[in-house]
Amino acid sequence: MAATQAYIKGIGAYVPPRALTNFDLEEQLDTSDEWIQQRTGIVKRHWVEGDTSTTDLAVEAVKEALEDAELKKEDIDCIIFATLSPDHDFPGNGCWLQAKMDMGGIPAFDIRQQCTGFIYGLSMADAFIRIGQYKNILLIGAEIHSKGLDRTPEGRNVAVLFGDGAGACVISAREPVEGGGIMAHDLFADGNSAKELWLPAPGTALDPEHRITKKMLDDKLQYPVMNGRQVFMNAVKKMSESLTMTLKKQGKTIDDVDMFFFHQANLRINDKVGEILGIPPEKVFNTIQDYGNTTAATIPLGMRDALKAGKLERGMLVGMAAFGSGFTWGSSLLRF
Repeated sequence: MAATQAYIKGIGAYVPPRALTNFDLEEQLDTSDEWIQQRTGIVKRHWVEGDTSTTDLAVEAVKEALEDAELKKEDIDCIIFATLSPDHDFPGNGCWLQAKMDMGGIPAFDIRQQCTGFIYGLSMADAFIRIGQYKNILLIGAEIHSKGLDRTPEGRNVAVLFGDGAGACVISAREPVEGGGIMAHDLFADGNSAKELWLPAPGTALDPEHRITKKMLDDKLQYPVMNGRQVFMNAVKKMSESLTMTLKKQGKTIDDVDMFFFHQANLRINDKVGEILGIPPEKVFNTIQDYGNTTAATIPLGMRDALKAGKLERGMLVGMAAFGSGFTWGSSLLRF
């Protein structure tokens, strides 16, 4: 048994107040509520207004997580920030968050594992706690997608999917409890599929002298590109395999798990994973209908909502799985 055990001590989340239903997007994107719901399960999403940044959303989620953990910001000794939509190319969002929260001096990591960012970050926090390096780690997943979408009929298939939001957890150290705390993770990536879901520009790989050019903008390379069929097929397969592996390593079965939190990319993906693994629908907590895909924020956002709804309780065995751009994927098992 580990000398120190990591567990989730507090959870917080935040979405911007502006909510857009599918009906709000119908004329702009030449789509329909029926088309979106049938293919994705999404009913609405939240998009920011004005100059709101990703770290602005994160600050609100962090405040709630600290309150839930009954800790002060001074108790935090490390920050891990998962996002694909940073406020600026550099420095990382961990530093911008520190400034806004007046938490300077502690280490801040930024990770870029997209939709799998929270699970990757959770594994990092778990490892740091286990070796005794830190006692209270702030793990954040936050995104603003709305400012980077092609909101025309040409970009419809991607634009309808994404929302803005933030989730945060305080991962803390405690004396080991048998069968408790954060138990296991399995992480994977395959860069051979990177261009199945990616953002071509700006970047250093396209032009010998410039990160971004007028031609790139004219060609709409600044908007995400997705092979929906490949993403769907791989997400179902990889999430199912990873979660099965993690459970097997811990000597657990689907029946042992009280609640599952899957990345919220498409309700049809999560339904298919549940069908393959034989998970009763009532054991899967979905939020995509209300928020769309908020990438690294989806799992902590779901956990916060489940906690408030009385669906997630202390002592429950929780399974998580995610899949995203990279391709990256993984799973975690923990006692909440």
